[in-house]
Amino acid sequence: MEAGNIAFIMICTAMVFLMTPALAFFYGGLERRKNILNTMMMSIGTMGLASIIWIAVGYSLSFSGDGSFVGNLNHIFFQGVSMTKGDGIPEGLFALFQMMFSLITAAILTGSVVGRMRFPAILLFLAFWLVIVYAPMAHMVWGGGFIASLGAIDFAGGTVVHISSGISGLILCIVLGQRREFKQAEYRPHNIPFVVLGMGLLWFGWFGFNAGSALAADGLAIQAFLTTNTAASAGMLSWMLVERLSTGKPTVVGACTGAVVGLVAITPGAGFVSIWASIVIGALVSPFCYYSISIIKQKFGFDDSLDAFGCHGMGGIFGSIVTGIFADPAVNGSAGLLYGGFDLFWAQIEATVITIVFAGLASLVIIYIVKAIMPIRVSAKNEALGLDHSEHSENAYPTFVGLDS
Repeated sequence: MEAGNIAFIMICTAMVFLMTPALAFFYGGLERRKNILNTMMMSIGTMGLASIIWIAVGYSLSFSGDGSFVGNLNHIFFQGVSMTKGDGIPEGLFALFQMMFSLITAAILTGSVVGRMRFPAILLFLAFWLVIVYAPMAHMVWGGGFIASLGAIDFAGGTVVHISSGISGLILCIVLGQRREFKQAEYRPHNIPFVVLGMGLLWFGWFGFNAGSALAADGLAIQAFLTTNTAASAGMLSWMLVERLSTGKPTVVGACTGAVVGLVAITPGAGFVSIWASIVIGALVSPFCYYSISIIKQKFGFDDSLDAFGCHGMGGIFGSIVTGIFADPAVNGSAGLLYGGFDLFWAQIEATVITIVFAGLASLVIIYIVKAIMPIRVSAKNEALGLDHSEHSENAYPTFVGLDS
């Protein structure tokens, strides 16, 4: 093992950790002022919850054993996980790096239900979800399980992170129901500078997310770093163009959203596609997600509060499939459809469909279990007052009449 690789992955681990509080700022800025603390707390609370679950059973279920769908409990509470030996880097460092993925994945799906879900209920849901959905997904894709056996590829989490969280958020928001003023009042981001701050930190952390998934300080890490930045840049510019054509003016929130969906879309292919392909992926995912949000969400009437499904679910689906088109064998050995690799393209479609079905059905079961244990939605009165007050007895800002509705 090389000290340089160890140092590199430790830095990447810290960068991925930063993405969860970054998401708290991104989501918090998008939500109404009376719910900002509750919205941020859903991400912050996940940091503690997911960390403990990962150490207790999450890592073991994800990366031990040779089962098709889930691992075993050989590494419960990190039993037998070496801090000095491993394949390229110590196993303990690999486990720590992967822990940060579970944190951000769980936090992403909370964006679908902000403004109306009780905090104890979302924590209980996430506790079940991390064991029943995330760990099996990580094992099936990265732990040598069923999806990997199909020949599908996922460099840093298109299926494991984005599709699973986006689909689960969609199921959760449908079961929970619409906010009390949905389609009656206009929901405006209350702090756009927070959105910019969150986006910037997410973009920074994503370099660790994707480049670190090379698990070595090598050329593949550099390739993933470059494709990540390039796709985010193309996604931002593309979203601005779509807004300009659709509404006449590009917005700051739109530019930030475009960068994020570009990052989402490149995640599964960051270490498999060429630089030019990352421009195409970033440029195309923005209109795909933009119209998914503006058309599909409006047509079916589900209340995906902060568009976790529209950005991460749909962006992840797009990224997973186009990885099967643009994967360049000269980059990392995998050939997509453009290079004659129909088998990979078909495997990507299979992996995407399996993830949607598994995450969706499992999440549906989990939320009804939670619903049987406790109320999952705040009262209409508390929703009107704001969840900062009702769930946490705190206020982010002094109350000004007319600004807290």
